[in-house]
Amino acid sequence: MHHSRHRAWPTLNAAALAVLAAWPAWAQASDNAIAVAAAPSAAVIASTVASTEAAADADIVGAVQTVLVTTRRRVESSQNVPTPMTVLGDDALDGNRLYRVQELQQLLPSTTINYVHARQMSFAVRGLGNNPASDGLEGSVGIYLDNVYLARPGMAAFDALDVQQLELLRGPQGTLFGKNTTAGVLNIATKKPTFTPERSIELAGGQYGYGQGKLVLSGPLSDSVAGRLSAYKTHDDGYITNRHNGDKVQGGDRQGVRAQALYAPGPAFNLRVIADYNEEHSNNGTLVFYSAGPSGRAIAQARLVGTSPVLDPNARAVDLDSGSSVTVHQGGISAEANWTLADDTRLTAISAWRYWNFTPHNEDGLPVPITLDVGASARHKQFSQELRWATPSGRPVESVFGAYYYYQELDNNSFTRNGPLADIYNGNPAGAWANVSSDAPGSLRVDSYALFAQSTWHATPLLDLTAGVRASYEDKSARVVRHAPVGGAAVTGTALAARNGRFGAFDSGDLALRQASPTALLSAGYKAAREVLLYASVSHGEKSGGINLAVPGSGGVASMLVGAERANALELGVKSTLLENRLQLNGNLFATVVHGYQSNAYDPIARSSYLTNAGDVRTRGVEVEAIVTPVRGLTVRANGSFNDASYLKYTNAPCAPERAGTFCDLSGRNALVNAPRWTGNVAVQYGQLVAVGLQGYVNANYAYRASTYGTLDASEYARIPAYGVSNASIGVRTTNGAAWDVSLWVRNAFDKQYYTSLWNSGFGSYNAVIGTPRTVGITGRYDF
Repeated sequence: MHHSRHRAWPTLNAAALAVLAAWPAWAQASDNAIAVAAAPSAAVIASTVASTEAAADADIVGAVQTVLVTTRRRVESSQNVPTPMTVLGDDALDGNRLYRVQELQQLLPSTTINYVHARQMSFAVRGLGNNPASDGLEGSVGIYLDNVYLARPGMAAFDALDVQQLELLRGPQGTLFGKNTTAGVLNIATKKPTFTPERSIELAGGQYGYGQGKLVLSGPLSDSVAGRLSAYKTHDDGYITNRHNGDKVQGGDRQGVRAQALYAPGPAFNLRVIADYNEEHSNNGTLVFYSAGPSGRAIAQARLVGTSPVLDPNARAVDLDSGSSVTVHQGGISAEANWTLADDTRLTAISAWRYWNFTPHNEDGLPVPITLDVGASARHKQFSQELRWATPSGRPVESVFGAYYYYQELDNNSFTRNGPLADIYNGNPAGAWANVSSDAPGSLRVDSYALFAQSTWHATPLLDLTAGVRASYEDKSARVVRHAPVGGAAVTGTALAARNGRFGAFDSGDLALRQASPTALLSAGYKAAREVLLYASVSHGEKSGGINLAVPGSGGVASMLVGAERANALELGVKSTLLENRLQLNGNLFATVVHGYQSNAYDPIARSSYLTNAGDVRTRGVEVEAIVTPVRGLTVRANGSFNDASYLKYTNAPCAPERAGTFCDLSGRNALVNAPRWTGNVAVQYGQLVAVGLQGYVNANYAYRASTYGTLDASEYARIPAYGVSNASIGVRTTNGAAWDVSLWVRNAFDKQYYTSLWNSGFGSYNAVIGTPRTVGITGRYDF
């Protein structure tokens, strides 16, 4: 946060509405405005303006800022968009020290993020979207970074620094966004190059070896070109103790750089080019033993090889001889060009290429050589091209038409490297698995084409009607091969049968999936009062099926094909600005029925995860969001949701270990993975001048998640307990002259032991991802 913004926010300017109304002329008036207007597209506009009512009355003690977005490809207040939307600016993100996507559920409503490491990550909205670790399918929630779709949720698992603003849209999307999604969209916009110099350096340090450095340089390169460079490096030792050697794990190193150039020769054209690179070398992915299930067999099998896992998950400890680790390299380049024609028609072209390489190292969870290394590496490349044409604003009918193309190449390798104790631990005939290695490479190619359009008719000064449609067609081809196992002793009979049953050669042949997926939207927005918007919408979203890039279990090749996910959604809501602009209060009712819900399952025979269609699902509930400024300098954000998420029909669910049978009926049960019925977040920000040119401030937030099932089998041994986490910071910064900012902060202030996700493991047991313990640190920033 730059000190200039902190000086400006208390003095709310009555010209804000005029600025908004005169956007085209104002955008042509200055180079700075051109930089802000450089991307009137999917990204959120990188500025906020104070509300007019707050400035008009000098007696008002505070005001909620009006946030400008371009969700509908036009500059407008988020309060005028007839859809459930949450917008967070850089002040909220920096104040709460939220720099990674996996932490955003602490501020965003109806959001759950499963994170083990960059490959096993999912982003769910209203309980929908918990489908990680599937190389052959995109997520139900679309993630966009500066208008570029990220095909893998883990592509966003880096320190998202220099973020200007992000928005969360809930419900099916696709009539305007590049890729069709069924559960929602997270749209992230980073700060653009500026024609006024910006330079800052930031250093942070804390417990568990945490250290982070950030550098930002931005400014003009010529009269028409501005550049921006941001870089970071982060290290932490980790907070889980490996009792085998005394080391700390669940930490590591992350670093990245982002370079931008903005070419804005005049109001009629601008071009923004972005190149970035990020890498991670960590031992993230270290799971703690959570439950042995009803049989306790996992513990009994460990005793056969003379050991035991650390049985108490509260100990925040493991006992691993080789440990777990991941390496991630990713980067890309994008170019967004915008033309404004003489009649104010706008054309936008966005071209992007990205890559993501992931290499894991996982072991068996015990300090003896059973499985030396197991996992799946991935090499992902994607190219996307989007073209949009937007009709002039201010007309009775405003429309956006577009075309989208997406291409993907993904190659992975599912591998296993067994040690000498593999047979004793697994109860196999001697020599069956011991010292055997297996590789199963897979490949996927995707071509996706779409045409989309959306129009808004201003039927009356108070009533807007919107209709949108999207037609998508996807062509996917894949093949999975498992080579014959190598190593191990020569075996025959039952030992050979056991080896081939688990690691035998396999060839899926050429697999193909071709599907058309329509998306549609009808919505109405009615201004019941000047600052009260009532809205209703019905929408249909579809996401094409996928192909599991892993050797199938007993289901054979047919089980490798995953059907499409189709969602029908209804929204009824209100957005209001009350109490002379001191209170922003929004609420909505929602109901969604999903057919063919795509979810992650576990095959206990193959001991691997795979994607499947988990029947039909219904989510319904209520969401409430509020922002209030009761006194000058104090902002309180709060949101809460109730979500009744249940299976309408799911008769072939995998059985929990406490239930007999291969398939069980979960129909009618509130058993969706990681879909809590209640969620709530409260964040408080307060700033006060403590001396001339010096401001003190306090930030605090609390996030609550109700108890939920952690795995698809809905086992009572795999329930995630309810938890609440508190964070806080206190600091001081200058408001004029040399700009500096120093703060003390604490994460998980009350040292709550909590679990973010659970995973099936061998012999009916479960492993867990534990949240970070209490961490205290200090951050200093200097703007120069």
